[in-house]
Amino acid sequence: MRVIVVGAGIVGAAVARELAGAGVAVTVLDRAASAGGTSAAGEGNLLVSDKGPGDELVLAQRSLTLWEAMKDEVKGFPSIEYEAKGGLVVATTEAGAAGLRSFASRQRGAGVIAEEVDPHELEPELTRDYTAAVHYPQDAQVQPAIATEALLAEARRRGAVVRQGVEVLSSLLSGDRLAGVRTTAGDLHADHVVVAAGPWSGEVAARLGVALPVRPRRGTILVTTRMPQRIRHKVYDADYVGAVGSSDAALQTSSVVESTASGTVLIGSSRERRGFDGRIEARVLSALAAKAMVLFPFLADVAVMRAYGGFRPYVPDHLPVIGADPRLPGLWHATGHEGAGIVLSAATAELLADLLLGRETKVAASPFSVERPTLASHLLSSV
Repeated sequence: MRVIVVGAGIVGAAVARELAGAGVAVTVLDRAASAGGTSAAGEGNLLVSDKGPGDELVLAQRSLTLWEAMKDEVKGFPSIEYEAKGGLVVATTEAGAAGLRSFASRQRGAGVIAEEVDPHELEPELTRDYTAAVHYPQDAQVQPAIATEALLAEARRRGAVVRQGVEVLSSLLSGDRLAGVRTTAGDLHADHVVVAAGPWSGEVAARLGVALPVRPRRGTILVTTRMPQRIRHKVYDADYVGAVGSSDAALQTSSVVESTASGTVLIGSSRERRGFDGRIEARVLSALAAKAMVLFPFLADVAVMRAYGGFRPYVPDHLPVIGADPRLPGLWHATGHEGAGIVLSAATAELLADLLLGRETKVAASPFSVERPTLASHLLSSV
């Protein structure tokens, strides 16, 4: 079996690794460098704390199990900096506290460990002006660009071929079936094509002949200068969950603060739908900084070293699209994870490989199908 994977970000890398491990002849294509898009512009989150009960949480829980195993399997490469640091969600208003407690209660019913705590036992330098705090010990983190390259390296060891600087232009058809892709490097034939191009997946799908409502959602992150570690967990305010689940196109910011292994502090997060406009704006940076100082007042005296941004693959019903596309036999999707692509990549790859190879799936596949009812009207509107 020959499979082309379009996209060498972390989802494409995980898919390639999984399929190559099953004996499939895999070719990964990317029009730029591997790990050069969304996967290099995030924080490396492996979170369950921001996901309410439902299909995405189930996929994330499965993925965390797979990541726990994968961290020891991708050796012979620079460390992916896997850190089971845990998350701490903090409310600073009474309304926020009520919402956080209700959300955590529902999560516990779905198997998430969510413990209300005195946050200063975990984060001594956190603001004293808080109303509730919930600890999520299952949350973890990796360095996303290194993790992507490590998965690609493992895919190569299993026989996959990775071709960078190769852009997909259109489809190759055999009757009504997709039989490969036409690229800037010539025609490439395959039995199946997997679109895993992150926020560019809608564009790639259109070139292959189908509509897919995956759109870019902009995010920006501040990076401080290095310092002795003063923040021990991923800490974010209770507004973050609402921003993640919002469909609003306007700018939304919430505070997400964490240290890295190198000693810097990452400060996010923002969400805004404005196409592929990559400008970093002062209004966004100032909003991020102000909210971070609410959680950690000492940051007022810390210098910012740089800022960077990226695009998350947004889908209107907030679920990734994973599986076959019945409109064009031979076409598969593994995209639309928005800000959860790092954590969901492992279970996405497993689910897609199970479906493509006719194996029993570990999680239900129908919620992520391109045919799901919640996506139907958006498929029509994206033509």
